[in-house]
Amino acid sequence: MTPLLKGNAVVGQSGGPTAVINQSLAGVIEAAADAPMIRRLLGARHGVRGVIEGKFVDLKGIGGARLERLAATPGSALGSTRDKPDEAYCRKIFEAFAARDVRYFFYIGGNDSADTARIVNELAQRAGYELRVFHIPKTIDNDLRVTDHCPGYGSAARFVALAMMGEDRDNASLLGIKISVIMGRHAGWLTAASMLARQNTDDGPHLIYVPESPFSLTQFTRDVKEVYDRLGRCLIALSEGIADGHGKEIAVKLALKLGKPVERDEHGHPQLSGTGVLGDFLAEYIKGKFKEKIRIRADTYGYLQRSFAGCVSPVDQAEARRVGRTAVKYAVAGDFDGSVALRRKKTSRYGVECFRTKLTSVARETKDLPPKYINRAGNNISESFRAYAAPLVGELPRIGRI
Repeated sequence: MTPLLKGNAVVGQSGGPTAVINQSLAGVIEAAADAPMIRRLLGARHGVRGVIEGKFVDLKGIGGARLERLAATPGSALGSTRDKPDEAYCRKIFEAFAARDVRYFFYIGGNDSADTARIVNELAQRAGYELRVFHIPKTIDNDLRVTDHCPGYGSAARFVALAMMGEDRDNASLLGIKISVIMGRHAGWLTAASMLARQNTDDGPHLIYVPESPFSLTQFTRDVKEVYDRLGRCLIALSEGIADGHGKEIAVKLALKLGKPVERDEHGHPQLSGTGVLGDFLAEYIKGKFKEKIRIRADTYGYLQRSFAGCVSPVDQAEARRVGRTAVKYAVAGDFDGSVALRRKKTSRYGVECFRTKLTSVARETKDLPPKYINRAGNNISESFRAYAAPLVGELPRIGRI
């Protein structure tokens, strides 16, 4: 039997916030409070940046009503970071842990966070320093490998479904063409959730485009005209990261075509989230393809999808809390490191179980939306996706008609 490892623990949050990321933090806090081998639980302010800067807050005393308020609050309570540590950066993290007798490290985040955890873990092993490292999954993009789905996705998907239901009724009230841009640079999971808004055969979104399927402006124009001619209106959901067959983002192509600049982020990537660039460009492009005057509008859901307090999925809340607790349970049980993953139970009613997977199986790489959910024309999501996403989103309101 592996002897108990006693020492301090650090927990941090990384990447884009979600509506339930603090549920995972609360799970770590309550499980650590029940673990006598964890002397102190330190929260790193703004993730790994707080670790190397020595900015910690003591968390082990938080409990009761205060913990529940924290858990139900969207956004990253400890603050987040977009830092992508290399080995030199991770060495500083490891040195900070060694100086504070940190023996447990829990990092809540996506695939980059898993990669950070992997590097820190390998450095500790090479130095002969016993350290238990666990990645706790989080991302609205739902693109982590191995796990069936990611905490944070269900609530963001619920926001998309509800917003699209409202948009469809708005579009039916004042006929025209409406384009809605949804987060997802490389993966279309979140945009695919827009199909949950459909309750009748003529409900929108009528067209759905995701990054996994090459996007053609020529075909897009044909698609929109076909739907508009048939219904007298057209509601479109598309991912911010849609690209052509060569991987070139449509936002960039349209910017060049229209002679307009595209903002870039700190990594040199086109700034897609939180801007109206793609929607505005597509609306302007489509407007030029119709001879008659048609009402054409575009919206970008942007950052509202991530931490919207009014659209939290109960299933998402419970599972986010559970993976936080489970990470601590695994870490204190023996000489284990890894990432917590979710697997659906093979029963008629929805349920999941947690299991441990290797850090290397989650780090860096992402998981695309499977082709089986995308129609052959690449302009829609199949009805089969409903069975996957609906349990994560929760019950949606029913639409009334005259």
